[in-house]
Amino acid sequence: MTGFPLSGRTALVTGAARGLGAGIADGLEAVGARVVRADRVAGGAVLGCDVTEEAEVAALFAAAGPVDVLVCAAGITRAEDVFESSLASFEEVLRVNVTGVFLCCRAAMEGFRARGTGGRIILIGSVVGHQGALKGHVAYAASKGAVHTVAKTLARTGAPIGVTVNVVAPGVVETEMSAAAHGEAGLAALAAMMPMGRLQQVKDIAAACVYLASDAGAGITGATLDVNGGMLMR
Repeated sequence: MTGFPLSGRTALVTGAARGLGAGIADGLEAVGARVVRADRVAGGAVLGCDVTEEAEVAALFAAAGPVDVLVCAAGITRAEDVFESSLASFEEVLRVNVTGVFLCCRAAMEGFRARGTGGRIILIGSVVGHQGALKGHVAYAASKGAVHTVAKTLARTGAPIGVTVNVVAPGVVETEMSAAAHGEAGLAALAAMMPMGRLQQVKDIAAACVYLASDAGAGITGATLDVNGGMLMR
């Protein structure tokens, strides 16, 4: 990823305590970005922020200072279908995965507009945002479909002020969250279904984020970059 330098730029990554968010933060840091890591629970170099709380998001951006790149990687899921999901469970997933994205994007775009510098926003979508979940995860699928369309809408708003907004849509990535959702046997079965014969790695998603955050991605906005190993070809 050294071909896409981000020296002198500040990237804020939510959901960065572990898993996909941590890997994306590491990838951005490896190419020179100053990375501000945030997650629901603070610890070490990770700032605490519940992305569903407006005041906490405002405090996070104040602590981060001027941000050039925002990556919204905070997200949760529930392995529940329509018969199993309570209203509270469904709304919790939407609140984290959609409301949290809205609050962070609004804060970032307000900063970009005030400074007149432009900026980059990268949202983490999913293959299920295109095709729905294979089984269960009804709230997660709904939330990721929303993320994909929110990005297109924000891209139109951001374009005149130099802001690009894009989605990276993974298939199944080997993380703690996917292991909890599918189990070892389920992940092995999914890997066997992939044209590439493997699941995606965190570094695959991080590389896509680095590209979109770099000067090489300057002409791309309102796009969804599918990084799914051929799970969905469209």
